[in-house]
Amino acid sequence: MLRLENIHTSYGPIKAIRGIDMEIKKGEIVSLIGSNGAGKSTCLMTISGILTPSGGSIVHGEQDITGLPPHSIVSQGICQVPEGRRIFPRLTVLENLEMGAFLGRSDFMPTLQRVFKLFPILGERKKQYGGTLSGGEQQMLAIGRALMSNPEILLLDEPSLGLAPIMVSKIFKTIQEINSEGVTVLLVEQNARAALRLSDRGYVLENGVITLSGSGRELLDNDKVRHAYLGE
Repeated sequence: MLRLENIHTSYGPIKAIRGIDMEIKKGEIVSLIGSNGAGKSTCLMTISGILTPSGGSIVHGEQDITGLPPHSIVSQGICQVPEGRRIFPRLTVLENLEMGAFLGRSDFMPTLQRVFKLFPILGERKKQYGGTLSGGEQQMLAIGRALMSNPEILLLDEPSLGLAPIMVSKIFKTIQEINSEGVTVLLVEQNARAALRLSDRGYVLENGVITLSGSGRELLDNDKVRHAYLGE
């Protein structure tokens, strides 16, 4: 469904991603794990068009989407939930969600109701300003905003960052529920154990290079992964 072939992405002279190959199949949850600065967020931003690769190609289905601008990537059915949530704090919950429906569909009410079913608290607080929500509620809002575009592929960047354990558990259960509804998920997550337990497959990124890949179970059982990322 989505293939990265020999992708290189740089920040000026700094090569953040150096020739990575990845594949995400339809209906999967795939995790990308690695230490801070490994290039995980750069990978997601390259897929979503925020960054332009200096080499390689990104293919969605049979279409080469390399270098397309972000709004075109969203129109292709790929939407990113950024690290740090980045909601609009001075807009209401409802207005934030409406921003996610910017593709111009005339009737987004069915999608809005789907988001409120996933996150009932957002329906209860739809007139509240986004900036007054708790961290966990803002993360729900960020995910809900992305879902308003009805994506085929959801890119999630550190969805559990800074959240209380009970909220982390809720967010991961929601990711599983979103996936069960047919949305393919590429997940970047520091909580490697939780991410790999949830995932069909995973990749390990080190210094801009994929060094390991396998099923979620295989990576959980890998001695190198257990030592470097699971604290064992």
